[in-house]
Amino acid sequence: MSKDNLSSPAVQRLWIYGPALDMIVGCGAWSAPLLLIAYFSATSSTLAWSVAFYVLALFFNYPHYMATVYRAYHRSEDFNKHRIFTIHTTLLILATAVVSHFWFRALPFIFTLYLTWSPWHYTGQNYGILMMFARRAGAKPIDGVRHAMYGAFAFSYAILFLNFHTGPSSDPLFLSLNIPRVVSSQLQIILAIAFVIASVYAISQLVGETGWRALVPSLTLFSTQFVWFLLPTVLSLGEGFRFPQSRYSTGVLAVMHSAQYLWITSYYARREAGSEGPRGWRPFAYFAVLIAGGIALFIPGPWIASHLFHFDFTRSFLIFTALVNIHHFILDGAIWKLRDGRIASLLLNSEETIASAASNAGNNLVARLRWLVSPIPAARFLRVGAAVTLLAWGTVDQVRYYLALQEDDLADLQRAAALNAYDSSVELRLAHKEFDAGKLEAAEVAWKHAMQANPVDPAPRNAYLQFLTSEKRFGEAYALTRAAIERTPRDAQLLMNHGILAQQLGHPDEALKSWQKAVATDPSLAEARLYLAAELDREGKPADAASHYGAYLEIVSRHDAEMRPPAPKLIGVALKLADCQSRAEHPDQAVRSYDLARRIAAQTGEGKLESFATIGEATIHAQSGRTDEALRFYQRALQLDATMGDRHSEGVDWYNYALFLRDAGFPPRLSYASLLRSQQLMKISPDSPEAQTLAKALQEFEKPLGSEAARIRQNPEPIQKQALSLARPSIKVQLKN
Repeated sequence: MSKDNLSSPAVQRLWIYGPALDMIVGCGAWSAPLLLIAYFSATSSTLAWSVAFYVLALFFNYPHYMATVYRAYHRSEDFNKHRIFTIHTTLLILATAVVSHFWFRALPFIFTLYLTWSPWHYTGQNYGILMMFARRAGAKPIDGVRHAMYGAFAFSYAILFLNFHTGPSSDPLFLSLNIPRVVSSQLQIILAIAFVIASVYAISQLVGETGWRALVPSLTLFSTQFVWFLLPTVLSLGEGFRFPQSRYSTGVLAVMHSAQYLWITSYYARREAGSEGPRGWRPFAYFAVLIAGGIALFIPGPWIASHLFHFDFTRSFLIFTALVNIHHFILDGAIWKLRDGRIASLLLNSEETIASAASNAGNNLVARLRWLVSPIPAARFLRVGAAVTLLAWGTVDQVRYYLALQEDDLADLQRAAALNAYDSSVELRLAHKEFDAGKLEAAEVAWKHAMQANPVDPAPRNAYLQFLTSEKRFGEAYALTRAAIERTPRDAQLLMNHGILAQQLGHPDEALKSWQKAVATDPSLAEARLYLAAELDREGKPADAASHYGAYLEIVSRHDAEMRPPAPKLIGVALKLADCQSRAEHPDQAVRSYDLARRIAAQTGEGKLESFATIGEATIHAQSGRTDEALRFYQRALQLDATMGDRHSEGVDWYNYALFLRDAGFPPRLSYASLLRSQQLMKISPDSPEAQTLAKALQEFEKPLGSEAARIRQNPEPIQKQALSLARPSIKVQLKN
């Protein structure tokens, strides 16, 4: 008989439910089309897909967790066999759930573990089902083949793991290992090569043993593993595709994994029940237990925590989600082993061992709860009542979730908040909508509810602070930040905002301390550096201020171009840095800072600021005795001024140029002509301080010039042009002679 004969008994025993369902659901043949549909549809209709996945969770995700619980706790034999997981681990998970509701920093660690472990859990399930189909097809792989196949699956997960933890995380709930991209890329190449080698060896050995047709389910599962974990990494190399870590646990991939899990566990439960007698398998009762139990695992906990203890519903839901998953991963890894004789007999279709395996099936844990599972009317009423209550609760949860997503509908957001007033995300959206509708008091109430539900979330607090400051209610805003700092003393953004409010209310010492704490907490918080530098400068500490201005410029220089502040702000900071360095008697540093400001201004077309930086650099050169450099920069600034159309600024620069020429020893007529140009441009009131200062300077030069001053007044332009054409300090010697 040919190994590829599809009519052979071995191939006939290959399928679980049948070729179509087994290939589509069990082997994941629907992966590529579903992933493509989900990816492109989610970008066009986020709301619809969010609701769709939340509904699917009731019938796939939640029941698949309950299927593990049912499998572990249904029979006393299994319960006692895995006692360390069914009792001790469960108690540890429950204790963690309680602690994480009070220790707010625990959630990112728990959620990171959950998101990182999920793909490994999926990988283990794919590998187990692949080997199950291979053995049902008649393969008896040696250890080397099994290890190679397991290695290939492990390598594919490791590549995804590196992809998850490369670079910093943009998700506050995911703590990336921040692996450098260069290191990650090299490791991924090595793992990809190892994946290919291990895959080719394992598949070729299995095909040689059974023929490729009998291995179609296993090969399909192998391609599913590739599509789920390697393909996203390949696509992430392109700019158009990005797969966040949460997509592997909350999107269509999780639904496919859950459906696959229900497919195999329902088959196992059916065969296990069938071995007990013809009436043992009740599919509707089985799936009803899974649905009701799945709801019980996820929904009551967050609702009770939020209503009774006023915990944030969203945060509580994330805690329960992560911990139920982690418990599922641990329990699932313990109870599903093909090397277990009973599991192998029921999943591998080994008829000769089913009878012996079934002999122990009657002893289950439910026997200890005879009354609860008995046909007594009261017990039946309790069971039905609990199921109906859980289904109703699940329906309410679905409705609340749908209403909470209606960001543009104030009435729906109000209904969602009425169902659960301790959901900070809903209250925050409601506050913004109430504010937009002009209902300021209602918006305040919603912001306060959001802060009360999740006091460590900065979003509602910052939104409320912005509202208070816009209403000029600085005292309330100050009190709010002061109280918040007591809860989160290492929130750098909060410390910075508190400093701003303290300064606004006349508490400069408190403002300075708050900004110093903000910088110490987060040295990369650029804006805090600016506030701190300005206050130090105001207090007459230019050297200390300069260090923070310089740190600000260094921080923003590392940002991507689109994330950097606008050019005028950068130039302004560089000018302040140069001024502080000059007053701190560091002229060389000041020249470099003025030069930086001038180059940025020239590149961005900020002519007025370029002129200002050029004058500053010229002044430093003049003070340092570098007359030739000062002359060149003054002239460059005056040329820029002539193109700007700002006559007053141009007049000021001509005045400064006149004083420079005087101090540098150039002929008085050059300074006098420059002052006349300044007077002509500024056109200021004769009684103004500027006019009086200018008049006094003109008088200073008129006396030594004598009658020449009158001639220059009549026609100053030739002398002014001469002043602009000076090239080197040696010219002043020629002019004196």
